[in-house]
Amino acid sequence: MAAPRKYPDELRERATRLAVEARRDPASNSGAIRRIAGQLGVHPEALRTWVKQAETDAGARVGTTSSEAARIAELERENRELRRANQILKSAAFFLRGGAGPFVAMKVGFVDSQREEHGVQPVLQALQGTPAQTAPSTYYAAKTRPASARAVRDGELIAKIEQVHEVNYGVYGARKVWHELNRHGVAVARCTVERLMREAGLRGLLRDKSPRTTRPAPETARPADLVERDFTATGPNELWVADLTYVRTSAGWVYAAFVLDVFSRMVVGWQVATSLYTDLALDALQMAIWRRQAEGADLTGLIHHSDRGVQYRAIRCTQRLAEAGAVASVGSVGDSYDNAMAEAFNSLFKAELVRNKGPWRGLDDLEIATVEYIDWYNDRRLHGELGHVPPAEYEALHAMTHPVTETLETR
Repeated sequence: MAAPRKYPDELRERATRLAVEARRDPASNSGAIRRIAGQLGVHPEALRTWVKQAETDAGARVGTTSSEAARIAELERENRELRRANQILKSAAFFLRGGAGPFVAMKVGFVDSQREEHGVQPVLQALQGTPAQTAPSTYYAAKTRPASARAVRDGELIAKIEQVHEVNYGVYGARKVWHELNRHGVAVARCTVERLMREAGLRGLLRDKSPRTTRPAPETARPADLVERDFTATGPNELWVADLTYVRTSAGWVYAAFVLDVFSRMVVGWQVATSLYTDLALDALQMAIWRRQAEGADLTGLIHHSDRGVQYRAIRCTQRLAEAGAVASVGSVGDSYDNAMAEAFNSLFKAELVRNKGPWRGLDDLEIATVEYIDWYNDRRLHGELGHVPPAEYEALHAMTHPVTETLETR
């Protein structure tokens, strides 16, 4: 059996007292520590340390006394506890607000999240006096009792909310998550969705304003403004709006052109390129015309509205509109409100895709991502202005309630 490593207090005190007394007597001073240590079975260096501390406490030697060392140790312990409590309170700041405290389940979940690093008792002590304070009995009772029906329901809803949020680019706020759940037969109150999203740390995406990108054409004869900021339409293919934007990539700037149908907010044409050339806007227009005509639409009388950028006032762009029976409309100089809907989509594109999923290597990966984004935007993204349905569904509902009747030709 190994010998105990710690000397008994009584032995340490007796050995220290005998050694100090022996060192005071000149006749027994020489070799006193080694002699007494051998007699009592104490290591000489351990006894020498005890004697030095005793002489320091008595004022016979310069150094830190035992009382001072104990006080310093106590201050260091208090400092460690304060730092730990401060760290715990910082972690709990998201629900330490005025008014009613968080639910017991939230408080228990927070304690569990900090338990491995700090332990249960220190966390409970740090929360005392805050809206999240929890008695130890409450915590342990909550850990042992079966989950309530509400807790079980909340767990199921949080899983569905996280799935909806993830598959929709992580951009949906509580309102659209709530509508999406209701569309899939999940009956839940909007306030419940808001509460669970706060608990899960989920939020919608905020958009920033971006500068305009198009260069105004020289002041020459130009099409009139046929829209005058009235971005409304009674059906598809009455009014399109178009605009350009840009994206910074590792390989340089990439430019994007979009054409939207005002009636359904559907992106009917788009193109991305590495240079801001005239064909960029024309390619997006060509795609929009081809797509709509392939669906059997008659574009006669369609208004194509844009700003005064040179890309939209090019002769080829005007000719292509004329070939389809459409007319061009142009807003005023330096006024984003005259093309507000297209500007708003550019802001949405930059927020939901570019900044949310970047950074981008170059044209190729941005183009692939844009294909996926437009597919989601047209077919699955909920739009508040459309009654929280996707653009494709909105147009399909319009087609069902407004069937096109054609006069049969007689021969």
